[in-house]
Formats: sequence, structure tokens, C-alpha cells
Amino acid sequence: MRNISKMLIASSGTLLLAFFYQGFWASGFLNAGIYLLGSLVSIVSLGFFESRVKQHVFTLCLLGAVVIGIFYPQYFIKIGDFKFSALIVPLIQLIMFTMGTEMSVKDFEGVLKMPKAVIIGLISHFTIMPLVAVTLATTFGFPSEIAAGIILIGSVPSGVTSNVLAFLAKADVPLSITIGTISTLMAPIMTPLLMKLLAGKYVEVDFLKMMLHVGEMIILPIILGLLLNIFLKSKLQILKKIMPIISMVGVFMMLVVIVSSGRDALLQIGPLLFLTSMIHHSIGYLLGYWSGRFAGLSEQTCRTISLEVGLQNGGLASGIALQMGKIATVGLASAISVPWMTISGSLLANWWRNRPSDSITKAD
Repeated sequence: MRNISKMLIASSGTLLLAFFYQGFWASGFLNAGIYLLGSLVSIVSLGFFESRVKQHVFTLCLLGAVVIGIFYPQYFIKIGDFKFSALIVPLIQLIMFTMGTEMSVKDFEGVLKMPKAVIIGLISHFTIMPLVAVTLATTFGFPSEIAAGIILIGSVPSGVTSNVLAFLAKADVPLSITIGTISTLMAPIMTPLLMKLLAGKYVEVDFLKMMLHVGEMIILPIILGLLLNIFLKSKLQILKKIMPIISMVGVFMMLVVIVSSGRDALLQIGPLLFLTSMIHHSIGYLLGYWSGRFAGLSEQTCRTISLEVGLQNGGLASGIALQMGKIATVGLASAISVPWMTISGSLLANWWRNRPSDSITKAD
């Protein structure tokens, strides 16, 4: 096993060096993608033998999706008359359906048990991220539709991975589920409202139309999944085992399609957009944490709010961009944010994991 691990590490490093050589000195950047992709495949393969790598495999796969979209977009834009972008909304609905099958009435009990923490988490989520997004879009002077995409990623509900990361971070998982669920159910109102108020000067925003599209993408699938969980729970065990895998594959495919659609624009403004995403979500984690601290909440609760604020539903943002007919521009911010959120959230959760967390929850 150890020899295999060493071989995979060596091959990954060699391929990465080949990428830099071919990309920046020899054949040109766009001709060197196969080496970078090969390096990522080697590292992902290492996850089968090294537990420290295994927990980052999904993140590495998302990076692979970005690489595929940048270097091989011609295979993921359309086949004949069929455009791959048509898959985005069904994939979002599938992911939301999966979320619904994991939900129950107990998820809403957190509102009664810790109303203060839930309210602070929701207010922080729907104020910090949108306002920081507007500030960054204005400061860096992005083109109108790119700026609107940054604001959009700041206006969607909490990301679907926040619950898992809350567990890794030794945070309050029930609270994470409660805030994430409620913010998602609030999305048909809050996301169009924030977009209308903050991004209306960049792109045309039809509040009612966006509200209906968001409801169609997330509320209906969640309700269907919830009903199945309530009435057919005993028959869903096999489905529940495979749905997370299907969801991860869906996120991967969606990211490939989004990056492929906006590849040309991404190459022009990608580095600046990536920097913006780093700042955006880092501020979200920081201010989310301290909003809980200033309210006198426990360490566990503050970690939870930090993750719920900093992690956004990038898939929903992509779906909205598609419904607006601007997936190649408004959708670019989500294409950058999804892998960065996964990376940064995983790093933050693992950092917290090795640090003490007071398990006694204050009167939240």
C-alpha cells in the first residue's frame, strides 16, 4: 500500500511539473490541460489508500470539473441540437429532492429550542453575504453581468454541504440543519428581493418570475422528498444510500457545464473573480462567527453560524443564471465559488476539528 501511495504522489508531482512546463514555456496553456487533469486523477486515486486525502476527494473532483470545463469545453456545450445547459435545472431539482428525503418535522424543532441562534444565523446569512458581494462587485469594477453574478451568489440560501462540514467542525449539526432548511425555504422570496434591490442596476430582474423559478427548482422537489420520507420511510433506505452519490455526480456535471459555457470569459477575468470569491466567503465565515460571538452564543453555535453564512447554494445560483439566459456571464461567479467554498469550508472545518469546542450550549 505504501509503495502504491508513493507512486501516486510521484506521478502527481511529475504531471504537475509537466503542466507548468508545457503550459508556460512550451506548447501553451490551453494545450497542457491533460497533465493537470492527470495530476488530479493521481491525487484522487491516492484517496483510496490515504485517509487524510480521502476526506478531500470530492473537493479534488470539483477542481477536476473546473479543469475539464476550461480545457475541454467543446465536449460539454452541446451535442447536435441538445445543449448540456438544459441539464442544470433537473440536476438542481435532483439535489433538492435528495435534501428533502433527509428532512423531517424534527428539523424545524430547532426554531423552538434555540430561537436566538436561528434568528441570528438567518439575519447574518441574508445581510452579510449580499452586502459584501455588492461591495466587492463595485470595488473591483466588474462588467455588469459578472457583478450581478457575484451578488447572486451572495443572495442564495445556505449551501447543501454545510451540515457535513458542521459535523466535521464539531459544531451544532441540528442547528445547521435548521438554519439551512429555513434559509432554503425562504429563498423564493429573499433571493429575488435581494437581487431586485442590489443587482437591479446591473441586470433586469423580474421579481415574480424569479420567485416562481426558485420555487420550482427547490421548494417542489424538497416537498416531494419530504413527503416520501414521511410516508414511505421504510422503503427509502436503498434510495437514501445512493442519493448522496447521485447528488455529488450531479454537482460535478453541473460545474463542468457551467465552466464550459463561460470558458472564454472565465479565462479573461478568472483570476480576479477567484480572488473576489476568496475574499467574499472568507469574510462570510469571519463575520458569521463574530455575529454569534457578539450575541453571546457558544463556540459550537458560532462555528455553525460561520459555516451557514459563508457557504452558499452555488447550484441554485447557477440555475437562476440559466433561467435568466445568462449562464455564461451571471453564472460564472457560482462556477468559481463552488470549488472554493468546498475547499475553504473543508479546511476551516478540519482546523476547528482539532480545537476544543464547548459542548454546553448557552441559552440560544
